[in-house]
Amino acid sequence: MVTVAPQVERVQRKVVRVLTGTQVLGSASVTIGLAFSTLIAASLSGSDAVGGLAQTAAVAGAAVLALPGARLAQRHGRRPALVLGYGTGALGALVAAVAVGLGSWQVMLVGLLLFGGASSANYAARYAATDLAHPHRRARELSRVVWAAMIGAIIGPNLADPAGRVAAWLGLPVGVGPFLLAALVLGAAVLVIQLGLRPDPLAVVRSTRPVDPPHCSGGSGSPGGLRVWGTLGPMARLALVGVMLCHTAMVGLMSMTPVHMNHAGSSLRVVGVVISLHVAAMYAASPLFGWMADRLGRVPVLAIGASLVVAAAGVAGMAPSHDAPQLAAGLALLGFGWSAGLVSGSALLTESVRVEDRPAAQGLSDLVMNVGAAIGGAVSGIVVTAWSYAALGLIVGFTALPLLVVCLLASLRRPVR
Repeated sequence: MVTVAPQVERVQRKVVRVLTGTQVLGSASVTIGLAFSTLIAASLSGSDAVGGLAQTAAVAGAAVLALPGARLAQRHGRRPALVLGYGTGALGALVAAVAVGLGSWQVMLVGLLLFGGASSANYAARYAATDLAHPHRRARELSRVVWAAMIGAIIGPNLADPAGRVAAWLGLPVGVGPFLLAALVLGAAVLVIQLGLRPDPLAVVRSTRPVDPPHCSGGSGSPGGLRVWGTLGPMARLALVGVMLCHTAMVGLMSMTPVHMNHAGSSLRVVGVVISLHVAAMYAASPLFGWMADRLGRVPVLAIGASLVVAAAGVAGMAPSHDAPQLAAGLALLGFGWSAGLVSGSALLTESVRVEDRPAAQGLSDLVMNVGAAIGGAVSGIVVTAWSYAALGLIVGFTALPLLVVCLLASLRRPVR
């Protein structure tokens, strides 16, 4: 039976408190900065296509910073890696604010690329919560940090408009306000991490770690970047692919739902309610899925996530553009599927690689997750334009179906953990 020293338990409680706090700050800043970024970029450029690039730039930035952050964590610990992410995000917010003041959409996209560092740090924080966690509570600790993002996601968009009014009162363009506020919030996150995340959880686990269990993959070479894929065992690869597929399916289907509803003339209020229910489902149920992953096993809950994504694709995909209740139900299922997949898959990946290889494997997971999101968002637009929203639902469902089958087969072959 695995035991954890009392002092390690105390450090873990502190780590989770610090990470949940910074998760609120980080997610609030991201939603503050991105709430109107598409509209601002479109206004500056006079092109809706450039407006769409605003979100893509932020997602690309998160993907680009995933591996450098993981490499820094592997060498020096979680604290400097998270400071790098939040600090880069703050710098990006300042660059975007200057770009709005100058009226340059090109510079704004550069700022949003850097701003993606905040999202990269938010994703990495969930893994930091698992470093010192008891193996039988690992998924629950991770899910607490994921849940905290819901608070910031609710607060953030509601602060963007007041920040814009303050900027206008100061004689600045309205679009400058949200980015300046996002920079301030991210600066606060940097301070909280720098001062509060001591001792560094990854440094502690390396000094107190037990022998890695036999199912862990990897070796003492501690490969970095994309090379780590070759060292991953079957369970680690299943976890990585599962997280990526659930995230890609979520972004692809969610991003085109407002467009589908707009075809029926749905009001912004109705569209907002549907998307809000989706976001609430993504985060609110994460503690439940964390508890299930600890009690039932990681792979069975990953299978539940895949099945929810398949169901969501069917429910939403078959909904007429005017049927807001059915679309809301479909997107709620999609949010639940994303949550189950992210929590269980992240926990499975963490415990399926050796301690020295975890940051590299986790960074690779965040890289492919963000690349998948960027591709999913782009391809979904092409599919809906060329065919229909129903066709997108069909493709999303059939993409997630093999993951469900593989998870069910893996659950039958290995003991439940």
